[in-house]
Amino acid sequence: MSEIIKNPNEGNKEKIQRVLEIEKELAKRKEKNLLKQYNSGELKHLKQIEFHKCEKRNRWVFGGNRSGKTECGAVEAVWLARGNHPYKQNRRAVHGWVVSLTYEVQRDVSQAKVLKYLNPDWIHKIVMRQGSQDSPEAGVIDIIYVKNELGGISKIGFKSCDQGREKFQGASLDFVWFDEEPPHDIYEECAMRVMDRRGIIFGTMTPLKGLTWVYEEIYLNPKSNQDIWYTEMEWADNPYLHKDEITAMERLMGDDTLESRRFGRFRANEGLVYTEFDSSIHVIEPFSPPFDWQAGISIDPGLNNPLSCHFYYKDYDGNIYVGAEHYEKGKDISHHSEKILKMADDLNWHRGVSGMLEALIDSSAGQRTLASQKSVAELFFERGIAVDTRVNKDLWSGIATVKEYFAQRPPKIFIFKNCVNLIREIKGYWWGGGDNPIKKDDHALDELRYFLMSRPLNTKPKQKPSLHQKHKESMIKLRGNSRMNKQ
Repeated sequence: MSEIIKNPNEGNKEKIQRVLEIEKELAKRKEKNLLKQYNSGELKHLKQIEFHKCEKRNRWVFGGNRSGKTECGAVEAVWLARGNHPYKQNRRAVHGWVVSLTYEVQRDVSQAKVLKYLNPDWIHKIVMRQGSQDSPEAGVIDIIYVKNELGGISKIGFKSCDQGREKFQGASLDFVWFDEEPPHDIYEECAMRVMDRRGIIFGTMTPLKGLTWVYEEIYLNPKSNQDIWYTEMEWADNPYLHKDEITAMERLMGDDTLESRRFGRFRANEGLVYTEFDSSIHVIEPFSPPFDWQAGISIDPGLNNPLSCHFYYKDYDGNIYVGAEHYEKGKDISHHSEKILKMADDLNWHRGVSGMLEALIDSSAGQRTLASQKSVAELFFERGIAVDTRVNKDLWSGIATVKEYFAQRPPKIFIFKNCVNLIREIKGYWWGGGDNPIKKDDHALDELRYFLMSRPLNTKPKQKPSLHQKHKESMIKLRGNSRMNKQ
């Protein structure tokens, strides 16, 4: 840099001014440890802390613009490289990649964020792809060599998706950070790169491309992969974003883009049916509800398609709890009956006056066909489950009822987090052409409608709850209120 200043004839005044600004910024950073400030700031970004603390090996932040998603991705990469992560077991001399969509985006976004949190004296050296080492902010960085506090030199490499999959082969990595959504083939290649070292993948993105592979594989997580985790960030989650700025941004955007750009939500052109559903509020940790809360069982039958069955509770305030799930396809009635009865025994579920397990079921289960001598309802009855086919199947009123439960605050419905298929279907239920939802992956949603439309009651009349029951109810309400306050 000093050579540029001593030889002004080699550049113009703008170039000299740019160098002076860079030197001023570097001196400013040397005075302040921004990484330390990030972790100990007075204004805590709770969603960022949740991301950093998560132990899953595949973590994603779906966030709106200016929600703080890229900030936490950059800090995570720097902490890992420095070996001073406050919430993780640190390693010596790690090797990671930062993957951006293009080199231009890398220079302006992820690269700038990483440099922001790297003090100059932590940097061993920088290898440039384009530009000068004297002003790395203005060029495109290939690798930053970072001094690791536990010993050795870590490497933060930068990759661009437009390089193609071949450029992502060969390396063995400790982490990969995707800044915005990568093509699926590059994601798969990077997943292979972290396998040898049991490394981690994390992504920060605004979902602007619709229902892509990230929606299908990460957000819905159809295989219930225990290593996958995500959170959603919106403008209100960022304590550093002023309310006036939020109002100004809202005016610039239409309702059709606010879902993605403010809330970080996936959207299709047709729109999500249950927009009122919020997994941070409506999904809770499982617990053992009192016997008096047992309200009913609902079944949507299927052989080749999945059979969905859930056990429902209702407390004394009218709140609904979806407490257990059986969801399986390609099995016969005997198999499903055995599974449901076993689940009922485990839950100490009540029986009817006949001593049989009672459940609601789709009215089609009462029909006989030329190919079968007995209906599905009769087959269940023979195996100890008395199913009631008198359910209200009106789609519109059913959807309206479910939406009403999700919309109420405080919440009126809670779903245990182990009911993974119901949660997945709610998050993936979209309006199709005309005024009807797309008829796909809605088996659990169908029997949820049947249950809520049946005006569920408790198994016993309301009676004075025990101290134990009062404690559980107060803890559940406290959990729900605290989650709402975070929103």
